[in-house]
Amino acid sequence: MSRIGKKPIPIPDGVDVKVAGRHVAVKCKSNQLEWTVAGPLEVAVEGKQLRVSNPAPSKLSNSMWGSTRSVLRNMITGVQEGFTKNLEVVGTGYRATLKGRTLSLEIGFDHPVEYTVPEGVDISVKDRPVRISLHGCDAQHVGQVAAEIRALKKPEPYHGKGIRYEGEHLRKKTGKSGA
Repeated sequence: MSRIGKKPIPIPDGVDVKVAGRHVAVKCKSNQLEWTVAGPLEVAVEGKQLRVSNPAPSKLSNSMWGSTRSVLRNMITGVQEGFTKNLEVVGTGYRATLKGRTLSLEIGFDHPVEYTVPEGVDISVKDRPVRISLHGCDAQHVGQVAAEIRALKKPEPYHGKGIRYEGEHLRKKTGKSGA
C-alpha cells in the first residue's frame, strides 16, 4: 500500500478538474494541463477532492500509485501557481541575453550559444545578465528546459564556472599541488 497514493488531493477554488476514463484535464484561468493515467489505476473526483485508487494491487500498480498522485497534485499546483526554476551563469565574461524566445549565452566559447525556449515556458534574465528564471505550469517541462540550458555548460569543478541551479552546492577540487 502506498502511503502517498492513499492521500486525497484537495482541489482549491477556481481549479476545474475533469476525469473521463483514464484522461484527466485540469484547468485554472488560462492554464490547462492534460494527462492520461497509466494502466490499472483509477482516478475519481469526490466533492472537492481528487482520489487515486488501486483496485487490483500488483507490483506494477503499487509502484505507480504514489507517482500518479504526485503528478496529479503537481498539475493542480501548476495551473494555479506555476513552477519556477532559477539558473545562475557564473564566470568572468559569461552573459545571458534574451532576444524574443531565443536565449543567447556567452559562456566561454568563441561564439554565442543560442537556445530557443519551447512554448509553455516563460523565461526572463534579471539581476544583471547572470540570473535566468524559468516559469511554467508543467513541472516536468520547466525542469527539462532548465536541465537542457544547464547542460550547455555544466559547472566545472576547479573554478566553478558554468551554468548552475540557484543554490546548487559545488564541491571544488584543489587542482595541482605538486612540486
